[in-house]
Amino acid sequence: MGIQEKLSEAVAARRDALVALTQDLIRIPTRNPPGENYRDICDYLDRRLLSAGFRTELIRAEGAIGDSDRNPRWNLVARHEGARPGQCVHFNSHVDVVEVGHGWSMDPFGGEVRDGRVYGRGACDMKGGLAASIIAAEAFIELCPGYAGAIEISGTADEESGGFGGVAHLAEQGYFNPDRVQHVIIPEPLGKDRICLGHRGVWWAEIETKGEIAHGSMPFLGDCAVRHMGAVLREMEDTLYPALARKRTGMPVVPDGARQSTLNINSIHGGEPEQAADYTGLPSPCVPDRCRMVIDRRFLIEEDISEVEAEVREMLETVRRGRPGFDYAIRELHRVLPTMTAREAPVVASVSAAVARVFGHDADFVVSPGTYDQKHIDRIGRLRNCIAYGPGILDLAHKPDEYVGIMDMEQSAQVMALALHDLLQE
Repeated sequence: MGIQEKLSEAVAARRDALVALTQDLIRIPTRNPPGENYRDICDYLDRRLLSAGFRTELIRAEGAIGDSDRNPRWNLVARHEGARPGQCVHFNSHVDVVEVGHGWSMDPFGGEVRDGRVYGRGACDMKGGLAASIIAAEAFIELCPGYAGAIEISGTADEESGGFGGVAHLAEQGYFNPDRVQHVIIPEPLGKDRICLGHRGVWWAEIETKGEIAHGSMPFLGDCAVRHMGAVLREMEDTLYPALARKRTGMPVVPDGARQSTLNINSIHGGEPEQAADYTGLPSPCVPDRCRMVIDRRFLIEEDISEVEAEVREMLETVRRGRPGFDYAIRELHRVLPTMTAREAPVVASVSAAVARVFGHDADFVVSPGTYDQKHIDRIGRLRNCIAYGPGILDLAHKPDEYVGIMDMEQSAQVMALALHDLLQE
């Protein structure tokens, strides 16, 4: 029996451990926001990886966006050194999960096993992928103790809210410096036989329309900012949305609807602030003098960020020219440029070959519709040899009754173990 068959069998023999590890991770409710139990899950991973022979570090992202004494942003980085010098393969997984939401038929933090699946918030996105990477590394280290190089596994904070207290902080501290790490695999749930090369860009902005406050019984004495925002919405529908729909990309973005430029209205609020839940009175009668809208613009690698911003500003100027009294302000909240690793990159080649060995067919290459922590690894860390590969169905992320298939995790772990053997050959 060859080493490839032995690695696959070693992973399969750890199926129960893989399931139990995934359950344990799900049962630590790491909701973000606000960023709960980050230290607890890092401590759990610390114990597990120390017992497997890794050297571990717990790193708090003090001063990063989101970090506070109430909800500190803890991260764990574990490193296992091979028998001799060589390159380093790093598996990076975020440990935070989104809010539970409504519609669950089971305990979202119970880690229930049913019909070959592990259920729970974060099962798919992406605690199943984290568990698969740990099992893959443990199987590889046991069978190939003389390997060259190093293996790193990280559990990081805040990917769901931008990753600034997680991968961005670690990248700023040099943890993704190409002299330290040469290959990065992020086990996001893009499908067990698909390799994700990158993601679209994002530009978030807040648009504020301005008015004048007055008594609600005499609105003609004021100027309603909400009505001005309505004019912005009409102009979006009439001109901006059709223009974005005409833009198409050569990036292999999934699903197909994301191969065009998109714009989501994330929130709108006008008038006086929302009252506390226990407030039983009526609102005061005022003409709203401010209305704010947050937009989420996703753009393509063929587009320039300056063009993206200019389109929105031109739309607002069009409204200004045709609407008396219209005034606005716009503020950028967040920007991320599109990224796409070359198909010829070493980590792509190794994982692609491993997918072919495990599944008997070539890997599909895709690009994510939304951003993930690859943006910080290549922007701050200057490391372009990075992909997302992991078990799970992307459409299940953030949904009720989220799950990850046990066989999917096992097969993905086999792919990861084979890729380790290819990249860190003895």
